[in-house]
Amino acid sequence: MAGQAQAEGGTTLDVAGFLGGLKITPFHRWLIFLSCLVTFFDGLDFSLMTFTLPYVRDEMGLTTTMMGLVSSAAFAGQMVGSLAGSYVADVMGRRPVILLCTVLGAALTFITGYANSPEMLIALRFLGGLAIGGLLAPAWSLNIEAMPFSLRATSVTIIMLGFSLGGAAAGQITNLIAPHFGWEGVFFFCGAATFVLAIILQFTLPESARWMVARGRPVEKVLPLLQRFDPALASRKITSLILSDEKKSSGEAPWTKFFALFKGPLLFITPIIWATYFFSSFAIYLKSSFGILFLEKLGIDLPTATNLGSIGGIIGAIGGVFLLGFTEKRGPIWIAVAPLLGVPLAIFIGAGHIDGGPLFIPVILLGSITIGIGHAAVISITSIYYPSAIRSTGGGMASFMAKFAAVAAPNIGAAWFLADRQAVLDGYLFTGLCLAGVVVGIVALAFFARKLPQAHVHTDPEPEPA
Repeated sequence: MAGQAQAEGGTTLDVAGFLGGLKITPFHRWLIFLSCLVTFFDGLDFSLMTFTLPYVRDEMGLTTTMMGLVSSAAFAGQMVGSLAGSYVADVMGRRPVILLCTVLGAALTFITGYANSPEMLIALRFLGGLAIGGLLAPAWSLNIEAMPFSLRATSVTIIMLGFSLGGAAAGQITNLIAPHFGWEGVFFFCGAATFVLAIILQFTLPESARWMVARGRPVEKVLPLLQRFDPALASRKITSLILSDEKKSSGEAPWTKFFALFKGPLLFITPIIWATYFFSSFAIYLKSSFGILFLEKLGIDLPTATNLGSIGGIIGAIGGVFLLGFTEKRGPIWIAVAPLLGVPLAIFIGAGHIDGGPLFIPVILLGSITIGIGHAAVISITSIYYPSAIRSTGGGMASFMAKFAAVAAPNIGAAWFLADRQAVLDGYLFTGLCLAGVVVGIVALAFFARKLPQAHVHTDPEPEPA
């Protein structure tokens, strides 16, 4: 079997070669399904404010400045949560962090329905963002570390499809519940549903076998998990486990893991990932925060605007999966296709050439889709360059840097792009500039990746035959 070598008194299994050389198994599919459920409810809870904001605005009389603060509160929480959750996941494991963050996210979403002032709403959304931010990097790592070499980036895109579908579902749930039970009823329903998921995960979510080996867990603890990928391992006498493609971690302190993100070729890769994710996040979070209000300003009624936001999010997420399936073989530079198409669309809208015409809604929808496709693809490459010992930290730091854009987008959007119709059009022009930044970042990443024979993406070593 690939990844095995004979050792005195038994067999040594190279877990890196074993997992990387597998074909897709039922356990892989089960892991992806569970992760999609996690990110679905994560995206659902996270996106509720986007679709309920018009109702909250009308009930609480929010100013544009206050709308920016309310929209950005969860993003600010994500900044802190992404750092804490990713570090703890590298030290204590992916599973406990995902479980804890899911429970906290459910509770805080439910409690948000009781908010009776903008200040209370901001505080609860910030706390909810802590849980959401702490969850995503461990979820990415859990899948990257289990997948065959050729499907690592695609697996992240697939599970983030769950996040996008959850965000889109938030629009439909809002349309269904808010007119009858108010915006509060939307938060009550989604918080309760997420808590049901937390109970299910307690009995079904596995730990990362690769992380367990990297942390030196006993063989008898890891083997049952590996046997879920290949039951044939049960018939072999395996006495030791190794990771042939990783060096032993140099320390557990947060600063040690942080500086490891810049060792060797990662000195170039890490800043490029941060910058690219920053520009992509500004575009996607400006759209997600005020996309509905933008369309209202441009004369589209609220239910139609909500449906456009949901449909664009769904198609964009699905398109990201197909794009990553292609780029797994062709290289990351092809991720630039989606934002490259989005640049002229955003400029076309912002220039007002189609404002109110028959092409207006189709181009708005297509522009939303290209932003979603590009962002899904960018997210997928934030962790795959890092070894297991710092993978969650790498993803968490990328998410942390991106959240500067996520916090800035709604506040800048409220100050600059909500005043009137022309301000909204200017917002689309600014989005075009952000997408251009994404294109430049992806091209630079592809250039440096070609010079990195040891990168943990397309150049992962193939397992040697037994």
